[in-house]
Amino acid sequence: MNDEIIRDKEEIKPSKSFIEQFIIEDLKAGENNGAITTRFPPEPNGYLHIGHAKAICLNFGMALKYGGKCNLRFDDTNPIKEDVEYVDSIKEDIHWLGFDWKDREYYASDYFSNLFNFAVELIQKGLAYVDDQPADLISAQKGTPSQPGTESPYRDRMADLNIELFGRMNKGEFEEGSRVLRAKIDMTSPNMHMRDPIIYRIIKSPHHRTGTKWNVYPMYDFAHGQSDYFEGVTHSLCTLEFEVHRPLYDWFIDQLKTNDYRPRQIEFNRLNLTYTMMSKRKLLELVQEGKVRGWDDPRMPTLCGLRRRGYTPESIKRFVDLIGYTKVEAINDVSLLEHAVREDLNLRTPRVFGVLNPLKVIIKNYPEGKVEDVELINNPEDETMGKRLIPFSREVYIEQDDFMELPPHKFFRLAPGMEVRLKGAYIIKCEGFKKNASTGAIEEVYCTYDPETRSGGNISEKKVKGTLHWVSAQHAVDAEVRLYDRLFNHEDPAGSKCEDYRTLLNSDSLKVLTGCKVEPSLGSAKPLDKFQFQRLGYFCVDYDSTPEKLVFNRTVQLKDTWSKINK
Repeated sequence: MNDEIIRDKEEIKPSKSFIEQFIIEDLKAGENNGAITTRFPPEPNGYLHIGHAKAICLNFGMALKYGGKCNLRFDDTNPIKEDVEYVDSIKEDIHWLGFDWKDREYYASDYFSNLFNFAVELIQKGLAYVDDQPADLISAQKGTPSQPGTESPYRDRMADLNIELFGRMNKGEFEEGSRVLRAKIDMTSPNMHMRDPIIYRIIKSPHHRTGTKWNVYPMYDFAHGQSDYFEGVTHSLCTLEFEVHRPLYDWFIDQLKTNDYRPRQIEFNRLNLTYTMMSKRKLLELVQEGKVRGWDDPRMPTLCGLRRRGYTPESIKRFVDLIGYTKVEAINDVSLLEHAVREDLNLRTPRVFGVLNPLKVIIKNYPEGKVEDVELINNPEDETMGKRLIPFSREVYIEQDDFMELPPHKFFRLAPGMEVRLKGAYIIKCEGFKKNASTGAIEEVYCTYDPETRSGGNISEKKVKGTLHWVSAQHAVDAEVRLYDRLFNHEDPAGSKCEDYRTLLNSDSLKVLTGCKVEPSLGSAKPLDKFQFQRLGYFCVDYDSTPEKLVFNRTVQLKDTWSKINK
């Protein structure tokens, strides 16, 4: 995406979303006595990804803005897929984004007794029944959107028998899949979700919080709205796929509520990104199959992966602001996310020197053994970050791409007979080079320097067109650098008609460079410290980094003017 277009968008103050307008209208009307309570209800069956960040920012953001509260409620209704590991990771990610639920941490399992009793009430009212049919037959009897469904032969069982069977289901007397509890609504409804939906199924697996107390577990549609009701949620904000579920949400609330209060469900579009897979199931498969290095692999769209890659909470929240909330599903360009993190890191990261593919330059007329410090600005965008000193010596490393034996037109870097400035230091001139006899690769470049051209001095005003970053060979610190690209090579891997999404994985999504050289000030860098390697991009210290072996992840590239020339 064109950066100028993005910049134009940034200059426009975003208008209030339709959701925020609804909240404002409810407050003006005095709904819920002027209270605002939202909730973020993740399933603890995987790690949060950037799509969840949109919902987090909305729910916590609206509560903060309008003096309300936001509950964190784990939708832990499927013990087969859930784990405490996921619970802990979700809480860590929300805190990392800058939000806090204080003492309002809830679980759907907190309400299992309430939900079970409510299900019994529905049976007593003739609004629920136990169905002995297998799942595939129940599904077939649902009909189609244009054809009514077929009623179950068990639909008119007596309430007492249904209550007995439901109790026995919970005692573990029946096998999984042998019976379900269904709501009794309308098998002719044009909304398929209203055709006697399943509200309880048998699962004989221990729950991470309730152990083996329960053998029946509520379905999402049954647990979600009622949990909202029990907690006093005023605005239940969810993604668009739940819009067709809203009549069922309201139907359950109608059977449960005892006064005028009811939560209001409002739907918004999901966050989709180009070249990105958002399915938690498929992300889990990538982890389990070793296609990535775990949930926090920097190629993953998970919040822990983005954090490890060097993304900031501020950049993610800025990105969410840029894309906004609508009723229209869309796929957002990942370059807009990259723009958001680039703009944020530009303001907050110090500039440093790192050489990824080192080529030694020997300055023949610089005194052997001499070392002098050159002063450099840490960040021109923030003068409070000050300056630093780095050593300069006779031998330095530059990027291999910064030298060419036979340069093209407008190549303003180093070549035989050409001059460049080493940033913060001197102007040097290439006098020759040495090739490897076997491979023909350039091994060393020989230069001279003009001692009257040191940066910041008043001795010479000599100008050259090229300025290179460098690292003193004598003082360089070794590092490993991991260059990340998009995990998928298809713009829309989720929407692709490819039978196996794995075939769309980008085989070049990770390149590991060893033997990189960085300036000595980075020797004390700690994991998640962030820097701009001048002319190369933004980098973050990886968790694998140690004082003996620095490891950096590239967060995002700078705008590359050289790529156009090389084409």
